[in-house]
Amino acid sequence: MQANLEVVEGLVRRLDISVPMGQVETEVQSRLKRLARSVKMDGFRPGKAPLAAVARQHGAGVRQEVLAEALQARFGEAVQAHQLRIAGYPRFEPKAGTADAAEMTFSASFEVYPEVKIDDLGASKISRPVVNLTDDDVVKTLEVLRKQRRSFEPADRAAAEGDLVRFDYQGTVDGAAFEGGKGEDFAAVIGEGRLLKDFEQSLVGLKAGDSKGFDLTFPADYAAKELAGKAAHFEVQVKDVQAPVLPALDAEFAKALGVEDGDVEKLKAEVKTNLEREAKRRVQSKLKEQVMDLLLEKSTLGLPQSLVAMEAERLLKMTEADMQSRGVQTMKLTADMFTGQAERRVRLGLILAEIVQANKLAAQPDQIRALIQDQAQSYEEPEQVVQWYYQSPERMQEIESLALEENVVAWVAGQAQVEDVATSFEELMGRA
Repeated sequence: MQANLEVVEGLVRRLDISVPMGQVETEVQSRLKRLARSVKMDGFRPGKAPLAAVARQHGAGVRQEVLAEALQARFGEAVQAHQLRIAGYPRFEPKAGTADAAEMTFSASFEVYPEVKIDDLGASKISRPVVNLTDDDVVKTLEVLRKQRRSFEPADRAAAEGDLVRFDYQGTVDGAAFEGGKGEDFAAVIGEGRLLKDFEQSLVGLKAGDSKGFDLTFPADYAAKELAGKAAHFEVQVKDVQAPVLPALDAEFAKALGVEDGDVEKLKAEVKTNLEREAKRRVQSKLKEQVMDLLLEKSTLGLPQSLVAMEAERLLKMTEADMQSRGVQTMKLTADMFTGQAERRVRLGLILAEIVQANKLAAQPDQIRALIQDQAQSYEEPEQVVQWYYQSPERMQEIESLALEENVVAWVAGQAQVEDVATSFEELMGRA
């Protein structure tokens, strides 16, 4: 068997592979005979069609199938002989002038995995947030939970931040009405950001029965492009102002949040545990982000375009499925739109695979179990969530990938200079 390897360019390689046509024809005839014993053809009883008739109808398909199998087998042997690591799939093309020869020669073009070189990380710096949760963090979180369960009561006063205001409105641009510029009995909470900030602030100070006219300019990046950057005039008529009423921090509130016996102190302890878990995840996320950026900066490798194309296509299908599940309709998407993201993901995947293999960082069963249990703690019945993970190879693969990433982050942190930075919980969550 002939299998000459040629370096074309970068990661692209080419192999010339010859397939003995005599062996192919022998296998074709053997399969046609087996097929003739059972095939159904018009004018003949099952299995009684002449071999010549079976060959006329099915010969081309069988020959193509046998040739493809022979080609794949010889390609696999050649790859093994040359000790190649194939990225993506090969493209086979027959070489001119060999179709009628005893051996038919094909040219197989493909990419190989790149060599990954990672510079020394000893001088690189990574900052690690260190968070000490306080009772004040628990109090603030409980306040957020109370606001989420607030009610509203009529208020005989002017509207203020946090109030629910019900009103009619009419808007014009250059004196003309526009789509979406009129509404009746519209209700919004001042300060929640449901309306444009200038619109919300124009409601402050108005009481039930008040009317007011005001001007505002739509932002340049406003979703309705026909209004973006344009000046508008609005007239509003306030119908109702309601003030927020927060539930008391008592046994009833604790029960509503899942504490069966209504123990408020137990509720506070659970809130603190959840905050600690969230802080740990956020710290790990920030470390991971820095590590990935550092590895991209310090690594040198070629990028197999076949893998990039496959990843871009995968991202496209994921995005389309997500949009469909949410009922979102938008412009037609193409794989090219995801090329940049795909390149980063493929590059990182190759770098991480190299680090994992070179440093024996494979995920261990107890590590995977701990990660699953940590994920499950956010749910009411953790053990059912654990079983849910173990029942699906796809979900288990996702957890294993997380474990590998954790191992790589820990390895890089051991190589680089890590600076602990005291950080408040609010800063860590991006709310400070």
